[in-house]
Amino acid sequence: MKLVIVGAGSSYTPELIGGMIEDYESLPFTEVSLTDINAQRLKILGGLTERMLNRAGLPVDVTATTDRRRALEGATFVNCLIRVGGMDARIKDERIPLKYGIIGQETTGPGGMMKALRTIPVMLELAQDMTEICPEAWLINYTNPSGIIAEALGKHSDVRYAGMCSGPMGWSEAILHLMGVDPARGNVAWVGLNHLGFATQVWVDGRDATEQAVEAVADHWSIDGEWLRTLGAIPASYLEYYYHSPSVIAEARTPGHRTRGEQVKEIEAELLKAYADPELDEKPDLLEERGGGGYAKLAMSVMRNIHHNLGGRQVLQVLNQGAVDGIPPDASVEVECVIDRLGPHPLRFGEIPLPIRGLIQAVKAYESLSVQAAVEGSRRVAMQALMAHPLVPSWEVAKPLLDELLTANQHWLPWVS
Repeated sequence: MKLVIVGAGSSYTPELIGGMIEDYESLPFTEVSLTDINAQRLKILGGLTERMLNRAGLPVDVTATTDRRRALEGATFVNCLIRVGGMDARIKDERIPLKYGIIGQETTGPGGMMKALRTIPVMLELAQDMTEICPEAWLINYTNPSGIIAEALGKHSDVRYAGMCSGPMGWSEAILHLMGVDPARGNVAWVGLNHLGFATQVWVDGRDATEQAVEAVADHWSIDGEWLRTLGAIPASYLEYYYHSPSVIAEARTPGHRTRGEQVKEIEAELLKAYADPELDEKPDLLEERGGGGYAKLAMSVMRNIHHNLGGRQVLQVLNQGAVDGIPPDASVEVECVIDRLGPHPLRFGEIPLPIRGLIQAVKAYESLSVQAAVEGSRRVAMQALMAHPLVPSWEVAKPLLDELLTANQHWLPWVS
């Protein structure tokens, strides 16, 4: 078995290697191939990967190359965690919309669209390489915006893939924890889009405990408790960007406020310095500050279910295929799936509850237009996507905003004149 990590210069790579070590008995990889366009970061992460595997005493060969096609040869699973444009592009995604009074965020709103426009062409190139070099391999993606990328892969490639985010698992566990319920006794129904999902029902010991769940989290969530009680569902924390937009924007525009990208850039510099230490042979505690914990657990679970044909359940981003009413079958959704040797199969959810339906459908239209804009290289469709987004207030704002965003991303978007 061969595991390939694309974007292996990422600070997340030790998390994934740590998960591989923990799950080695069920997923005994014989080779790990790391590939990245940044040779310096690749060398650092390759060295740490070797030290971690040596410490664990596992007979796994480690290779590192900037030649992606070479890395893909003989792959069983390909895990992707790339960031097109690096952290500097993310910071622009966060800073530019704020000038126009709109949330600046790497997966939500105009910033999320720009990350999608930069990333989708690269992901489709990777998918094409895989269909040519390792057609039986599975692409396990956690590159953001993962839901939009899942739709692009499903519509415009033949690659076998699973789209992942650690959010639904984390939010579901947090709900049950706040209820004081052992996760083994609880079940959370999840529906929506990536970073726009909702826990619509919670069961404990087979009984509906949704009202108790809402009450338990009401004073401990990023969303106002009174609104949660009114809504009757528990949104992902990212919904604060929609439900509390003015206060979030005001805080982000406070003099001296640093964006998340600016914070992460500092953390990553410290992490890379630590990773380069020849004495370090395990993931450092500082990695927890980077965020995104739980990816290794999710990735190993998906690969284990595929490899052993287990039929386990997990919330993933997949093409809808009739699972959720009111969403096109070839559009991506974030729902619970059964995973076997044929990959993820979305479970039938049915009708989206009316109080959250309109927002999900509006953002879905924006996501599908973003995929179209990236594939066609179209400024016109990019404007349609921006205007479709609920956080963009008007044409008067959208026109100069898109012009500035596209200008800032000319290097990554050759179709921008």
